[in-house]
Amino acid sequence: MSILGTPSRYPTGALPTVFTVLLLLSAIGSSGATAAEPEMEFAAHRAIYELKLAHSHSSAMSARGRILYDFSGNACEGYALLFRQVSELDNGEGRTTLSDLRSTSWEDGAAKRYVFKSQNYLNETLLDTVDGEADRGTQSATVTLTKPADKKFDLEPAIAFPTDHMRRIIAAAREDKSILEVPLYDGSDKGDKIFNTLTVIGRVIPPNERAPADAAGGKEALAGLKRWPVTVSYFDRGAKSGEQPPVYAIKFELYENGISRALVLDYNDFAISGELTSIDIKETKPCR
Repeated sequence: MSILGTPSRYPTGALPTVFTVLLLLSAIGSSGATAAEPEMEFAAHRAIYELKLAHSHSSAMSARGRILYDFSGNACEGYALLFRQVSELDNGEGRTTLSDLRSTSWEDGAAKRYVFKSQNYLNETLLDTVDGEADRGTQSATVTLTKPADKKFDLEPAIAFPTDHMRRIIAAAREDKSILEVPLYDGSDKGDKIFNTLTVIGRVIPPNERAPADAAGGKEALAGLKRWPVTVSYFDRGAKSGEQPPVYAIKFELYENGISRALVLDYNDFAISGELTSIDIKETKPCR
């Protein structure tokens, strides 16, 4: 998305950003392009993804939902994201859960400041609210939370915020790298969660090859762009050392302007697919 914004709670979450996405689907001042490829500003856009169960360990389980992903801004003004994911999950044993995650965020184009707010509803009851910001200094990044409680703590200088994370993924893809490892802070859970992320980038899909059958397929603005199959796995940094499975993973196809399609949110026990059913690519304000 980027749908990176990441799924923050089992079994539903936010995309990349972030596709994000993420999800995410899912800080994109420039894509980190090489001299041979001109820099590309990330596209302001509003996307809707329809969710359904992709696979599950339980044959009786079902899921449906929708993601709204509204991204705008530029490298000078920063990047704003409005995100909402509503998911209905039936465990096949007579129990249905309705989850509604709403979030807004703003990230400085230089990835020095990240402001975020989210509300998580379960069966129409507000479970928790997270409100805070992270400011990057020369030695560390400092997080200040006001909700769910006043709290302040430091992060390592190498930490990435969500849009900056997407920028790094696209930069790696354009340099033909297949692996990227980055620690990530996105304000999820109760605002104190830190992830180690492992991104696997597949072979580039050239323009006009394997034309998408979803809403992206009819967009002239996307037809001339490269895209890459991407999988981002999220590992709990606070877990005990040793081999551990990811908390979740997001799979998607990522265009070089930051738009994502063909989402899969994998929660280990089950996975949810997200089909891009609507995409409105807006005019991106030039950076002055």
